[in-house]
Amino acid sequence: MLNTQANLSACDDFYDALIQAHQGLSTEQSHAMNARLVLLLANHIGEPDTLRHALQLARGSAPAQAPVAPERAAITPVAPVHAEA
Repeated sequence: MLNTQANLSACDDFYDALIQAHQGLSTEQSHAMNARLVLLLANHIGEPDTLRHALQLARGSAPAQAPVAPERAAITPVAPVHAEA
């Protein structure tokens, strides 16, 4: 099962590192980096049902789930903004 609850320690630091990793890349290079990152993390997860659920959530087509308590709200992915150097 895919964990969509807040689970990332130092999430602001990770977000900053993600944005910095995209700095100076063209949009095409940035998309390629994102694809490699997704494949690396998918390999780490390794569970096909979990990965299919993640794809459905990312696309916005996952089945509705039970409401989540506010203090454990689900993470909403944000696409990085590309800064051209």
